[in-house]
Amino acid sequence: MRTGFQVFPRHNLDSRMQRFRSLEQWELLPYMGKWLLIASVAATLAGTASALFLMALEWATATREASSWLIVLLPLAGFAVGWVYHRTGKPVEGGNNLIIDEIHDPRKVIPRRMLPLVFVGTVVSHLFGASVGREGTAVQMGAALADRLTPLFRLRPEDRRMLLMVGMSGGFAAVFGTPLAGALFGLEVLAIGRMRYDALFPCVIAAIVADRVCAAWGVHHTAYVVDRVSVLTMTSALCVMLAGIVFGLAGLIFATATHWLGARMKRWIPYAPLRPLVGGAVIALSVFVLHTYRYIGLGIPTIVEAFAHPLAPWDFAGKFAYTVASLASGFKGGEVTPLFYIGATLGNALAPWLHLPVAMLAGLGFVAVFAGAANVPLACTVMAIELFGPAIAPFAAIACVVSYMCSGHAGIYHAQRLGRAKHVRHLPEDLRLGEMRAYRKEGDKRNVNGQAAD
Repeated sequence: MRTGFQVFPRHNLDSRMQRFRSLEQWELLPYMGKWLLIASVAATLAGTASALFLMALEWATATREASSWLIVLLPLAGFAVGWVYHRTGKPVEGGNNLIIDEIHDPRKVIPRRMLPLVFVGTVVSHLFGASVGREGTAVQMGAALADRLTPLFRLRPEDRRMLLMVGMSGGFAAVFGTPLAGALFGLEVLAIGRMRYDALFPCVIAAIVADRVCAAWGVHHTAYVVDRVSVLTMTSALCVMLAGIVFGLAGLIFATATHWLGARMKRWIPYAPLRPLVGGAVIALSVFVLHTYRYIGLGIPTIVEAFAHPLAPWDFAGKFAYTVASLASGFKGGEVTPLFYIGATLGNALAPWLHLPVAMLAGLGFVAVFAGAANVPLACTVMAIELFGPAIAPFAAIACVVSYMCSGHAGIYHAQRLGRAKHVRHLPEDLRLGEMRAYRKEGDKRNVNGQAAD
């Protein structure tokens, strides 16, 4: 007589259990659990550090605006920060480039001193009127704090690479309030044309958690309003493509000018602390003589204005000049918020010529100049959606991708690698952007020698 139960032989049961254990999804659970824990801890640290940093920046900006005479002390402040870095900060002077190099070629844990040095250095720069940003500081703090977890969790070099990416994503997301863009930034900024999708899960977790932790500290990010977006037609798409070309060239010129002037400053003034002293004196004197206070600091009020009404068409050039001078002189901070300023005001200036809404083109310039200068078109497209709403998505994609293509193989991060060339095929993979010029010169010599031999 049969019952309602069927008894399977022992060997069949064992084989079924073995197949269940060997399922890819089953093996994935420990991996996801591990990185959920590690990424959340790293993101909590990054979000907290970014919140404290943004509070300090708000205080520094309010203090400087209430006491405009502080710009007189910019040269002395620059010398003080430069002297401290010269004495104790040489191992971390590379900043974002150091982190990118460590991800590509892990060597040693990032020194603890990076966090207080870049934190204080950036706040001092803003307090006395240098035209610098904040992304560099947040990314460096996030990566440095995340790297402290390497010995705690006994991570292998390959896992440490992902941990640093997690810290970068968390810092970027927290400081701008854009978690999805932050996750993509940590993946996309390492190499042109190549992304590590195995780090996607921890970077997404870190970016979301860091953003929420920063918000939990009571930090509020600036709202940028794009009140009208054009209908997507062939004409509007072509106009945005033209704007994207201009944005890409602006990003290219910015990166090239910053690196060129920085190299010249090192050649002209070998003693590092004197560079921000001299650069700060030039900046302070020009601000007093030309009354160009709107071009120093973060410039958030001017960025907000660019979305509301037409501005002076030379505002982007003023911010460009002061930012290049500040960064090349050695003031600490970052490039991204000044690039937002340059892009928003440049878009504002282009809007009447292209017959597009001022706020829309300001928003596109906001993200597209950064996309070209940092070679992160996907992160910037998503950032536009997070900041300005989904209606701008197709235009943001066009502007950011065209800007990325037109900026060439240059960028604000010298340590960024070439994963896959944008449009030419004779460039070697894994070439650092900082080595691109030397490689091309060597190629020109080879061509000349080859022609001479012929």
